[in-house]
Amino acid sequence: MSTTAADGTPSDAAPPRLVATDLDGTLLRPDGTVSARTAAALAAAEEAGIAVVFVTARPHRWLADLQPHVAGHGVALCANGASVVDVGTLRVLEQHGMPADVVGAVVARLRERWGADRVHLAVEGADGFAHELGYASDHPVPPDARSADRIEDLLTGPTLKLLVRTSAEPSDGAAFVDALVDVVGDLAVVADSGAHGLGEISGPGVTKAAGLARWAATQEIDAGDVWAVGDAPNDLPMLAWAGTSFAVANAYPAVLEAADHRLPSNADDGVAVLLERAVDAASAGRRDDRPRTAGSSAPS
Repeated sequence: MSTTAADGTPSDAAPPRLVATDLDGTLLRPDGTVSARTAAALAAAEEAGIAVVFVTARPHRWLADLQPHVAGHGVALCANGASVVDVGTLRVLEQHGMPADVVGAVVARLRERWGADRVHLAVEGADGFAHELGYASDHPVPPDARSADRIEDLLTGPTLKLLVRTSAEPSDGAAFVDALVDVVGDLAVVADSGAHGLGEISGPGVTKAAGLARWAATQEIDAGDVWAVGDAPNDLPMLAWAGTSFAVANAYPAVLEAADHRLPSNADDGVAVLLERAVDAASAGRRDDRPRTAGSSAPS
């Protein structure tokens, strides 16, 4: 078992082949930006040959500001693992969305539980965002977003994520997520990304862990060679799958308890600390692998 350094990183672990990191509340600072230290650490990881992949609840359309930091060396797994996105072009390379009949069945249950006039829905798909006229978004709605009275009239392709708001109780926090889980049952997966009052529903089997495992397999990377870091309940499956798991100090209590190691908060560049440790470990490994010359000895 590895020991932990004062900064929360494993002090004697082998370097990872892949670092998987959540974005909001984790890699991004509280104001949603990438710090100069984190940008430098991402570049250093690329130079060291360590892959970095973003695993996020965000749709691919929210990645534009992050393109300069990863476009040269990676992809993002968006919508809680429902899509694989080339960050440089924002092109969806792979998607695991819900077909219209599954979305319709979920929607019927939601309306039955809270009332058709008290449930307000939107969808994220590879072709963008669409919403019911009664849906209130916390974020700017794209000018090309489609809208209608009923979400069923807007389903033009697989749904990567169904977004749910309700004017009925419960409307906030864990109680709302628990109610959604109960209502949706085994039709789909409810994720809790910490956005109060917003339900996020993906297709059966779609989680951050499943998306990450599938992508890592295409790169011939085993779970044991992955370091994963997050802050919210939707990160828990990914942290359980990865060989070594980390939580930033500002994470939910359940995430702090589940992770192998605790990093500084996102305000204190915890992911940068992690990447710097990974680069150091990779550099140390290369030094240890150098052939010995006559008269040389291993470091003490």
